Amino acid sequence: MKITPSARVLSMLGEIDFDEWQCVAELVDNSFDDFLDILRSGTEWPADDFTVVVTLPSSPKGVLEVRDTGRGMSYDRLARAVRAGWSGNDMHDKLGLFGMGFNISTARLGRRTRVLTTRAGDTEWIGVEIDLDQIKDDFEAKDITEPKSDPSQHGTRIILDRLHRTRAEWLRRNGASLRNILGSVYSWILTEHPFDLYVGGTRVKPVRHCRWGDDRYVLYNGKERIPAYIPIDEKLQDGTACRDCGEWQIGSGEVCAVCGSGNLIVRERRIHGWLGVQRYLDKTEYGIDFLRNGRKILRWDKQLFTWNNPEGREGDEEVPEYPVELAHQGGRLIGEIHLDHVPVTYQKDAFEYGDRSWLAAVELLRGVAPLQPKRAQGYSENDSPLALLFKGFRRNDAGLRCLVPGDGHKPVHKDTRDWGRKFQAGAPEFQTDEHWWQAVLRHEEIKKRGKEAKTAASVPSQPDEKAVEEALGFPTDMPTSGTARPESASTTSAPPAAPAAPVSLKEEKETRSERLARYEQAATPHAYLSRSFGHPELGYVKVRSLLLKPGERLLDDDRQHVPVLLDQRSGNELTALVDPEHAAFRRFGADYADLLLVELAAVLKVRARSDWSPSQLVAAIRAESLQDSVLDGTTVGAEARDLLAEIRERVAEVLDQSDGYTTAYGHLTHEEKTATEDEMIAAGRVGLIGRLGRDSGFVHYMPALALVRLIEAMPKSFMDGGVFRGPYAEVSSPSGKALSLARVTGCLADVATHGTFAGGATAQQLRRARLSIALLRDELAGEG
Repeated sequence: MKITPSARVLSMLGEIDFDEWQCVAELVDNSFDDFLDILRSGTEWPADDFTVVVTLPSSPKGVLEVRDTGRGMSYDRLARAVRAGWSGNDMHDKLGLFGMGFNISTARLGRRTRVLTTRAGDTEWIGVEIDLDQIKDDFEAKDITEPKSDPSQHGTRIILDRLHRTRAEWLRRNGASLRNILGSVYSWILTEHPFDLYVGGTRVKPVRHCRWGDDRYVLYNGKERIPAYIPIDEKLQDGTACRDCGEWQIGSGEVCAVCGSGNLIVRERRIHGWLGVQRYLDKTEYGIDFLRNGRKILRWDKQLFTWNNPEGREGDEEVPEYPVELAHQGGRLIGEIHLDHVPVTYQKDAFEYGDRSWLAAVELLRGVAPLQPKRAQGYSENDSPLALLFKGFRRNDAGLRCLVPGDGHKPVHKDTRDWGRKFQAGAPEFQTDEHWWQAVLRHEEIKKRGKEAKTAASVPSQPDEKAVEEALGFPTDMPTSGTARPESASTTSAPPAAPAAPVSLKEEKETRSERLARYEQAATPHAYLSRSFGHPELGYVKVRSLLLKPGERLLDDDRQHVPVLLDQRSGNELTALVDPEHAAFRRFGADYADLLLVELAAVLKVRARSDWSPSQLVAAIRAESLQDSVLDGTTVGAEARDLLAEIRERVAEVLDQSDGYTTAYGHLTHEEKTATEDEMIAAGRVGLIGRLGRDSGFVHYMPALALVRLIEAMPKSFMDGGVFRGPYAEVSSPSGKALSLARVTGCLADVATHGTFAGGATAQQLRRARLSIALLRDELAGEG
């Protein structure tokens, strides 16, 4: 098969600046183009036969493969497809716009590319091998064939090896990042069509926008209703497009005004999509996505938020207009706009901004005048969709006026961003905007209560301890904190409490404020427990949790050693001091959150005048405020599998560096080898089965429990910083070696078991699995 140009030119194409994800996307584009052609043609096609699988290299010397279940190609079409500079694509309907995209991406990734394709009914796979180190000046590439096990097979495979080391390393280590990028780039296609994309054995999920619902709105100046979602659908005058050079021209004509070609077609020109408001504020994740033929060309683009001042002084032509209120916090205006008729650059990372079609779209979406009224003198009113959103949502004040969740005093931007991450993770309760909406309503209710309470007695700077005890049901003559409580019948036989540690003279003379200041000065923040706590029936408080430094004792106002101490500041803000060395934590294994919730429950009970029992209070606050600590098989199982995937990667890397894969494969039992082959087949890695034991690829598919035996069989390879940081080679006694190894394999067995058999686990088993995950991660080399 002849290809043009020469291998030298192809190598030069590989120097064009494409990121690794762009190279992969170029190959995926071609597969999706074939799928879209199938849908347009009305051809009967199985719904589950629109699949693209990207297999990432398992080592720097590995292989990258992109395969699809499309229609396949004839020999002639294949010959044209791999020829640089040729494009069989209609450049107005396809994702793969340029014929050189295939050559640029493959040359940039590796030195050898094999393309194999087959159609249903063909007797074999046919293909071509483009080896940049072998092709001579005759431009001839080697024809290759492979037998088919099933004549009904169809599709195309692109296999790249002899990869550039740095790019192979990026692909090997960044599977999750690559999935996230492609999930964003192809989010519309993956949502609107029955296409499946797998990268590194994991299905790519579309990265959807977390926007407010269609029916949400704000009232501007108390009367003008401004929606949080504005649909866009503007049909422009049809245009004539040249199929040869791609240029558009308005009006009729027999030949292209640019290239003189008569290969013209009348096509629709339409701007459609939506503009809206994100449910959370973010420093980078805001802006407008622009798409061409379903693929995102621009993501989180912010250029429409800048006004191009035609009369500005030099250096003042561009005026940023959004965000302007607390701009350092970020923005939340977003959108998704389809511009199928606007030309893009060859890298597919920008539109042709000088093209009149792009300029017309900008004018439609954001208008000619500035968004900010104070800059709009001399212009007619800007009534564009973006200007309307800007007017209603430029500010980020908590409450109904700006549609921002709050805690009764201020916005809770950190919480809303956390909820946004849960939306992307697929948590059911965060898929609609109801959670955000209820937080807006709670803010308004708390603010209303605060106004009503202004005429009542102000809340004291410290909780009234007697009122707390009375509300919890203790006798009114209960001794004050720090003294022994009356013994009940069930506690009269309990041993006396250990005597309190002596209080130093310095501590005796300190005032309460001085003592708390001393605690805070050396304490470290506890990020997880620094958040809003509460419940709709009880109200909410903002808590900043601090851990005392080692050697410090936490004393209450009666100089008694306590595990948790609340210091109430103004309004709803509390500082929670936690003493990690208190016996409740060190000797009895209590959780910081449990005792903090007990203290907070007492405060919230009094404030809300609630008749809930202590256990009901704690349970309700935990369910509302610590939802991410939920203990269920799905969550813990996912955590276990994520850690196992990381360990597999590290094990494979060690085996590659030491050429120990043959020895490692020999440690697998017959059943484990069979299970590994079955897993490879299920993942579409049939071609790797013949290489079992000749590289480390099998590690990613072997049974999880076999990892435990492999670590036990080859401890010198994986301990001492190889994969795990525990010592082994330098330990002199056999019992010491066994103990160090058992610290790893014991936890690994728990993680492997739960990652494989997550269903039906009891709460105790789930707690054990989560603890093993934490302990095993601590054992990884390089971890803290």
